[in-house]
Parts: sequence; structure tokens; C-alpha cells
Amino acid sequence: MRSAFDFSPLYRSTVGFDRLFDMLDQSAQIEPMTNWPPYNIEKVAEDQYVITMAIAGFSPDEVELTQKESQLLVSGQKKGSEEGRQYLHRGIATRAFKQTFNLADHVKVTGASLENGLLTVDLKREVPESLKPRRIEIATGAGTTPLGRHPQQIEHGKAA
Repeated sequence: MRSAFDFSPLYRSTVGFDRLFDMLDQSAQIEPMTNWPPYNIEKVAEDQYVITMAIAGFSPDEVELTQKESQLLVSGQKKGSEEGRQYLHRGIATRAFKQTFNLADHVKVTGASLENGLLTVDLKREVPESLKPRRIEIATGAGTTPLGRHPQQIEHGKAA
């Protein structure tokens, strides 16, 4: 399914943005929105984020976090039997869930904890040194080129 936007003119003039356009197409698709379990995404520092999910009733061994490339999958499946219990009111949901988060490049999960029914996932963007901007020094020495070589002198009077 394509979105209402046509990105084909941009494909002709950009290089390496395929993933961005695919994500825009994917976000425009009509999918049933799952609003359970509820979650917050918080930016706590320049390159640090926290996802907090309310998953009351789940234990750490019933929740699985998986990061594959640029996606974080959080899923939960209740274990154990509910047999023999008779509920007069059941307000704590224990249904299975899967929630996927698309992560930016170089964002990694640095930790996770489950406390008081809240799953907290810590994320950090760690850009490798080789991809960070670097300042290029400009040579100012007289008679040298940027590679440090002296220019060749052309002899006068010789025909080419």
C-alpha cells in the first residue's frame, strides 16, 4: 500500500534515504493502533532516551526485549494457569502484547528494569568516532600543497 505522497521525484535526487522513505510509507499505512500496554518515551539527555511501559501483572521472565538492527521489539506472554480463579471484576489486563519501536541509527539499548509494574528501557545514541564530524586543518605554509608536497616548477622554454 502506498501513501498519499509520491516520493519518486526525491529518489532521483537523493542517495541513501531509501530507509527514510520506507519508514514514511510504513507510518502512513492504516494499521490497527494498539494502545495497550500504555507507554511513555522520554528524552532525558542529548543522546539518551527512556521508554517506560505499564505492564502490571507481568514478571521479568514473562517479558522479552529484542533489538534487531534498528527495531526494538517488546513482547509479553503470561505464563501460568488462571484455572480455579473466579474474578468479580478484572481490570488488570494480562493479555499477550507486542510493541515495536523503530530506533534511529546508532541507538542501542543500554539497560532494562521492571519495578512496580513499570518496564523501563534505557536507550543511548552512540555514534562511532569515524562518523562524527571532524575539523579539517588547512595548511598555510608557503609553497606547499594540502598533501605537503612542493609544487613542481615548469621550466621555461620547453615546448609541451
